[in-house]
Amino acid sequence: MLKRRKSFLIFIAFFTLVITALHLSFFRKASHSIVLEELYYIPLFLGAVIFGLKGGLLIYFCVSVLYIPYFFGEWSLTLLGLVDRLFHLLFTGLFTFFAALFVEREKRHRQQLEKEMYFAGIGQAAMTIAHDLKNPLIVILAFARRIKEGHTSIDSAIRPIIESAENMQKIVDGVMDFGRPLRLTLKKEDIRNVVRRALQSCQEKAREKEISFSVDVPPDPVYVEIDSLNLARALANLILNSIEASSKEQKIVISVAAKKNHIEATVKDFGSGMDKETLDNIFAPFYSKKESGTGLGMPIVKKIIDGHKGRILIASQPGLGTEVTITLPL
Repeated sequence: MLKRRKSFLIFIAFFTLVITALHLSFFRKASHSIVLEELYYIPLFLGAVIFGLKGGLLIYFCVSVLYIPYFFGEWSLTLLGLVDRLFHLLFTGLFTFFAALFVEREKRHRQQLEKEMYFAGIGQAAMTIAHDLKNPLIVILAFARRIKEGHTSIDSAIRPIIESAENMQKIVDGVMDFGRPLRLTLKKEDIRNVVRRALQSCQEKAREKEISFSVDVPPDPVYVEIDSLNLARALANLILNSIEASSKEQKIVISVAAKKNHIEATVKDFGSGMDKETLDNIFAPFYSKKESGTGLGMPIVKKIIDGHKGRILIASQPGLGTEVTITLPL
């Protein structure tokens, strides 16, 4: 940002000097009909927009100093010429002041909106987390009371208590994963091994719904600089989403294709699909229409793919399924 502002400042200074040189050159040749002084509004406007009120007024002061030579010389001996230049200084000053004032007001308004959205997001996140933690907590408390009152044995209560505690742990881990900075360890890995690892972690869930996989990967190794653990985690998340969206005995297609400058990994299912609202908010933190889950799965997936300087594209239609394509640079 600082480098960009510095570049703008250099451009404004250079442009202003060019206008001044051209203007003086034309006036010395008595070419009064050629008026370049209106071009000063360009650097003044840029100064107001980029540097705000103080920066804009400082640039106006510098431009006014460069404009002083126009008050001397044969073209400024008349009263009308002097008044014309004085009005020019006045109008450019007013223009700079109001332009900068408007920009700063818009900036404050935008910052206030961002702050309100930030706090609204925190409130939504807190409500979502509290809601997701509430159900397993109710189960744990209910079974604990039943054990205490002697209505059930420890052996019959231990399994639902452990499952509920594991769900709570999963929710907490998801929130912490999303909140902490992503640190990737990039190494040259065969992308096919990453796909196999992701599939292995989803096998149990697939067997429960009798889901079959169709896997299409290149016959030869495809090496790419990746964090294999995190990328396998992202792929596993996509595959699990497809399993959840699929009906019993449906098929999920996983493919990897090596292109000239990138690779494409695709996960395609033929399940329930997503409506436009869900698709538009798929990467929004804590947004979910599922009965369970924090809505952090896809945001974390995008975070991992972005960390690899890749892209993720999703095409989905209700009732026709979903296709997710990950593109990674070679």
